[in-house]
Amino acid sequence: MGIDFEKMKEKRDSLLNKDPAREVFWKPQDGDTVIRIVPTADGDPFKEYWFHYNLGKNPGFLSPKKNFGDSDPLDDFVRKLFNERSDDSIKMAKNLMARQRFFAPVIVRGEEERGVQIWGFGKRVYQDLLELVLNPDYGDVTDPESGTDLKITYGKPPGAQFPVTNITPRRRSSVLSEDDELAAQWLDTIPDFAGVFDRKTPEEVGVLLDEWLAGEQVVEDTGSTAATSDAKSPSTVDQAFTDLLGA
Repeated sequence: MGIDFEKMKEKRDSLLNKDPAREVFWKPQDGDTVIRIVPTADGDPFKEYWFHYNLGKNPGFLSPKKNFGDSDPLDDFVRKLFNERSDDSIKMAKNLMARQRFFAPVIVRGEEERGVQIWGFGKRVYQDLLELVLNPDYGDVTDPESGTDLKITYGKPPGAQFPVTNITPRRRSSVLSEDDELAAQWLDTIPDFAGVFDRKTPEEVGVLLDEWLAGEQVVEDTGSTAATSDAKSPSTVDQAFTDLLGA
């Protein structure tokens, strides 16, 4: 009897936490949601990554230079644009430069059947979380036995242009789960952060940059603005981030 390749694939996906039927990312919806940050083996549940968003129609990919110290044609191009010092070159450089995002593994209360999900957020939320983690009144908010659930309030205040995320810790500590086996399973199945994002080689980034520059040249030659419609301004980076996470 030959090897069952489908079963082998299922085993591999399980090990890599890449089950295609499982939604890995979580994004707050309008209103209140209660979550619990899950502790990681390295003692740091907050992961930082740098992404390029605005190179053509690509939803976003990891910066080879910022994340891994690899050569990066796009990073080199951005530096060249800044060095030109013209208004247009600086504007383009700001659109193409890598942007930092932060992630944490969480259990969403009411969605426990989905297991551990990844919550992505910006710098302000990251700073709020660090202040909370360092607050001695709460201790280790990720502790499976005596940690603290967090209420996430998400929405757009009256008159505001963008949604705001507010974090309120529960007044009482709680266990990660009343079911010890389920809690242990969650701790053992935290998604592989390194494997859930699109990592491109320097060569692949170079090809994307060449294709994008070719499109820009068409714009200059024809006087059309159609080919520049994919370039996102800094104000739409949050939407690009949402697209990247598939939320």
